[in-house]
This record gives sequence, C-alpha cells and structure tokens, in this order.
Amino acid sequence: MILNLYFARRFLRMFLGLLLVFLLMSMLIDLVEHLRRLAATDATFSQVVGLVLLNAPQAIYTILPLVIILATVTLFLGLARSSELVVVRASGRSALRALVSPVIMTFLLGLIAVATVNPIVAATSKRYTVLLETYRSGGVDVVSLSAEGFWLRQGGVDGQTVIRAARANPQATELYDVTMIGYAPGGGPDRRIEARTARLIDGAWELTDARIWPLDQGVNPEARTERRERIEVPSTLTEARIRDTFGEPSAIPIWDLPTYIGLLSEAGFSARRHAVWLQMELSQPLFLVAMVLVGAAFTMRHVRFGKTGISVLAAIMLGFGLYYVRNFVQILGESGQIPVALAAWATPVASILLALGLLLHMEDG
Repeated sequence: MILNLYFARRFLRMFLGLLLVFLLMSMLIDLVEHLRRLAATDATFSQVVGLVLLNAPQAIYTILPLVIILATVTLFLGLARSSELVVVRASGRSALRALVSPVIMTFLLGLIAVATVNPIVAATSKRYTVLLETYRSGGVDVVSLSAEGFWLRQGGVDGQTVIRAARANPQATELYDVTMIGYAPGGGPDRRIEARTARLIDGAWELTDARIWPLDQGVNPEARTERRERIEVPSTLTEARIRDTFGEPSAIPIWDLPTYIGLLSEAGFSARRHAVWLQMELSQPLFLVAMVLVGAAFTMRHVRFGKTGISVLAAIMLGFGLYYVRNFVQILGESGQIPVALAAWATPVASILLALGLLLHMEDG
C-alpha cells in the first residue's frame, strides 16, 4: 500500500506539473491569436485576456489524453533512471502491479474531469462564444431548445428578431407554428408575427398564412392587424450558421445532455451527434487509462537498454494515433455509419487491450 501511494503521488505531481505547463503555453498562444483577430475591433486588452481565460478550460480539456500519456512517460522514465523499477521488480512485484496506482489515479481523474470539469468547460465555452461574437460583430445569433419549443434569435441592421417555433425540420430551415417578435435597433418590440410555417430562403424567412400585429407606442395592435398569405422577413442566417450555432454538444453540460437529447427528438431534430458525444464523454476515463497503459508499455524498462528516445517517441506517436482513431470513429458514429455505443466505447476498450498486450510482451516476452 505504501508503494502504491508513493507511485500515485508521483504520478499526480507529474500530471499537475505538465497540466500547468500546457495551460500557460496554450494561454500565451491564445492571447497572441486573439490580439491578432480582434486588432480591428474596439476590444480592450482586459477583454481579450477575459476571452483567453474563458477559452483555457476547453483547450486543456481537449488535450487531456496527451497530458496523461506525457505524465506516464515522465513518471516511468524517472523511476527507471533512479533504478526504483529495478528494486520493485527485485522485490517480487510485477510491472503490472506497479501500474495499479497510476491506473486508479487516472481513472479517478477521468471521473472528476467528466463530472465537474465538463460542466465548467460547457459554461465557459458558451460564454466565450457569445463574447467573441459580440466584440467582433456586435451581436450573436442564438439557438436554444426548451419545453416550450425551438427558440432562435437573429440580428441585423433593422434590429433583433426573436423566433419561437413549436417544431422544426432536422436542418432548422423550416419552422412550424411560428411566432416572431421584432425589436427596433435601439428600442423595444415593434411588431409581432404569427405564421403557420416559416422557410429559410436566401436572405429571408418566407412565412405562410401570417398575421401581423404592430407594437408601436400609441397604436392599438388588434385594430391594425394584417393578414398575409405570404410575407418575407429579412434574415442573415443560413443553414450552416444555424447548424454551427445550434449543434455544439460540448457547450451543454453532461448532466443536462440526456434531457437535451430528449428535447431535440421532440422538436424533430436528429439527436445522434449529441448522443455520440454523451457516450464519448462517459468513456473518457477508460480512454485515459488506455493512455497510461500505452505510455507504460514503452517506458517501463531500464535505461541501460538504450533507445530511450525511440521508446518515448513510439509511445507518444501511438497515443496520438489512438486519439485520432477515436475522433475518426466519432465522426462515423455521428454520420450514422456505425452504432452509437460502438463509436464511443470501441476505441477505449481496444486501446486498453492493445496496451495490455504490449505490456505482457515486454514483461514476459
């Protein structure tokens, strides 16, 4: 137990140290990039720093597997140089038993990341997107779902428009049972429109069977109600912009994803992308464990055997390869080529089995 705690503490120190290094590096690079992107805007330096701080959790969360494998490589290289691994083996303990504490520590870190860091990343990334678009263009298009239906806000030179629809097609380009509230550029609401359908065409929403109420001050809305068989409401939205604004599963906390997936299905949207992301997040601790096993498979050897640099490079390259395979399988799952469970869990399980095979080969030949 004392030896396991010793390995766990050393692994945790390596992980936290590398995490801090990558955090500072990513923030520095991000700061330079945001200063360049927002150079033509009125954003101040403090606002740019705020954007960098909001984007930092997402950047670190994305490269968590890389930090884990580098922490593993650093740990076992240090143990090999100090001959501690030789002493452990001489005491009768196998290499697999020496891996127990790093594996358990990594699994716990993965659980903490999914349960607590994921909601933090979702909140900060959403706020980051809103502020970035505000600084760049003065506003942001917002799409959301609730029990009351599908909500969308669009902006333009004529002011903002809030749109609510009971249902929509999977691309969100055709809405049903629509209510639109138009706002003047510098004031309150100026008109209300209700329509049976709204279809997004080039540069406008085409409404059918519409009823219009003016909301200007001093005007009786009911007395001046208009009915139109067809009417067009200008819009800067496109199908791609709606998809980009609406479809990022990473902007939704994992605790809210099951409910959100249900709302997507009820509103007529495809929830497959969000379902794959949910399962991918749940399988994250296993994938991090696989990174520990991969790093250990190439570095749990004495330095006198030589070729240490090649072993480290092989471990990192294999880790990168598994990471990209996981992303590729995720794309296959989102496109419906393979089942959701297979897309999320196949790569972590296969990675663990591959790493265990390498460890057994290195240990027992």
